[in-house]
Amino acid sequence: MTSSFTVHDASGYEQLMGRWSRKLAPSFIGFAGFAPGEKILDVGCGTGSLTFELAKSADLAAIAAIDFSPVFVEAAKRRNTDPRIEISQADATALPFADHAFDRALALLVLHFVPEAGKAVAEMRRVTRPGGVVAAVVWDHLGGMAGMRMMIDTVAALSESGRQLRGRYCFQPMMQPGEMKRTFIEQGLADVTETELMIRMDYQDFADYWTPISAGEGSLGKYVTTLQAAERERTEAAVRDAYQAGRPDGPRSFANVAWACRGVAP
Repeated sequence: MTSSFTVHDASGYEQLMGRWSRKLAPSFIGFAGFAPGEKILDVGCGTGSLTFELAKSADLAAIAAIDFSPVFVEAAKRRNTDPRIEISQADATALPFADHAFDRALALLVLHFVPEAGKAVAEMRRVTRPGGVVAAVVWDHLGGMAGMRMMIDTVAALSESGRQLRGRYCFQPMMQPGEMKRTFIEQGLADVTETELMIRMDYQDFADYWTPISAGEGSLGKYVTTLQAAERERTEAAVRDAYQAGRPDGPRSFANVAWACRGVAP
């Protein structure tokens, strides 16, 4: 499997998206649920936003976490002090676990980066016991991420490459209404429910917003690194203008919506 997400440095990812993943994790856990004594799998753990939020519950028996990126796996392992947690590098479309090994398999903000997302859902179902829960959540890039759309629409107005980026970014897998639900049903899950979860992304100033992007993190950062110096400066100035919106630089807050889906393994 490959991943369409670009990561260079774990700390850069934390500033770009990890801090918001941590903010979303409690709501996602509330939607996915858990019960005392359960074993839970975190698919695409990143730096551990969901893993370590789950570990706050002393009632869980074990938490396995996997990610495709060795950068993320190393960072999560460095953070871990809980003996119930086991973190390893693995492919979401070929999970290295036995059938029915977990009570729940969860994926926080990862399925839209998996080229064969349906196969990943099928693997999550396979490793979940009958009656157990499979759940996932992804950002709504098209209609639910005001802060990121601010940049996407700005670069789309500047160049053809920016318009192409917008087309790719807004229509990644699993992001359209009902898309995850259909995939869950197609992969044999029952009692499938889809809902929306929302957080706010709060930035201290434009530098807080722009630094990880300019460093090349994520799909937006990857785009910026392809630009020539003059075009990068023009892009940064235009995005800064959009962020500031005619007011002095400083804090800004953006609403961000994610699609969440849950189903029961047969």
